[in-house]
Amino acid sequence: MMVLSMSWMPAIAGLCVVAALAAGATPAAASTARAVDRIVAIINSEVITERELAVRTEAIRRRIQRDGGTLPSDEVLRDQVLEKLVNDSAQLQAARSVGISIDPVTIDRALARVAADSGRSPEEYQRGLTAEGISPEILRKELELELAMSRIRERDVDSRIQVSEAEVDAWLEEQKTAAPQLNLAQILIPLPEGASAEQQTRAAELAARIARGARSGADFGRIIASYTSAGERISGGVMGLRPIDMIPELFVQAVSGVAAGETSDVVRSPVGFHVLRVLERRGASATMAAPVRQTRARHILGRVDAVNPEPEVQRRLAEVRGRIQAGTVNFADMARQYSADGSAAQGGELGWLYAGDTVPEFESAMNALAPGEISEPVRSPFGFHLIEVLERRIDSASPDRLRAQARGVIRTRKSAEAFEEWISLARDRAFVQIRLDER
Repeated sequence: MMVLSMSWMPAIAGLCVVAALAAGATPAAASTARAVDRIVAIINSEVITERELAVRTEAIRRRIQRDGGTLPSDEVLRDQVLEKLVNDSAQLQAARSVGISIDPVTIDRALARVAADSGRSPEEYQRGLTAEGISPEILRKELELELAMSRIRERDVDSRIQVSEAEVDAWLEEQKTAAPQLNLAQILIPLPEGASAEQQTRAAELAARIARGARSGADFGRIIASYTSAGERISGGVMGLRPIDMIPELFVQAVSGVAAGETSDVVRSPVGFHVLRVLERRGASATMAAPVRQTRARHILGRVDAVNPEPEVQRRLAEVRGRIQAGTVNFADMARQYSADGSAAQGGELGWLYAGDTVPEFESAMNALAPGEISEPVRSPFGFHLIEVLERRIDSASPDRLRAQARGVIRTRKSAEAFEEWISLARDRAFVQIRLDER
């Protein structure tokens, strides 16, 4: 989901008639304020005001114009934004109804991560958005919705998905005759013709930062919005599923061995620097056959709970890391003593890991380590980890790997379908009343 897309959430907004009169407004002006503040939609216990709709619509209009897109008519754009406001409100209320609530501290952390993806502080990031008409309240509502939907997907959707061996067999058989196809998303950092060495260096550094943010799991649309709001010249989008012979060879080579959902290294072309994400692969030769990198790693997991608050877990793991690096203890012994998961008995050993075997936060930190390096405490949905990379290798397409990848593809497809169904049900079960044309 794009934080700065048309996925908006209702926020407390609007002018007040009393305030308008107190400020010296005429009764006619106060009447205008009243009209601006009228309710245009009711969703269960929440409302959307006309002023809120106007603010969100104008922000979208600016974004489309800045990106060189084609604007629909005022009425169509307004209706599209209102539909998103209604849907997002229904989703967030549905999440709350099943006990999912995002506290302000969690939103603060999410904002810090989004800002860091764009190389800025939260304050700098927000100032850039404010210039586009996106208030702190809008941004925080967006982040609240994104976090709530992530938890819904983990707790109520993904946890219930099962993939049978018969489904794996059928999928593998289907791939034997399927033509190789790829669906890529890309971010382009363009270079002007005859770019100077300084321009090339700056673009390369920006591309590297963007790639790091993408590997941490950030949405491509959110990254584009983050950097363009800071004035950077980047663009991108989804290329769509197409045969590999209709995709630039440079791109095909760059994503060779990159699993669906993963991000490539930075690619240089005559027009600039590209960061590519594989959204989908179809066809056995495109999906399964390419050798891929495996990482053998171990970790120490510290869980956060009422007895072990976050600061204490981080402090303890940082202390353990220091002792390991000083050579006074070894990693395996510390894992057996401190790790709060089933790997403790094996000294924290996780075995050989493929891309996608671990959560994005863990995988991103692991991929950044050289063999023998130990990470700082890394946060994931499970707690905090100390990660050590032991070695890496390139693995060929073994039968076990093929079945594991097939299972992952099927699970991803089922997850997407189940999540879309959850979203549809959230809207269908909500009481929605549209008052847009009432006067």
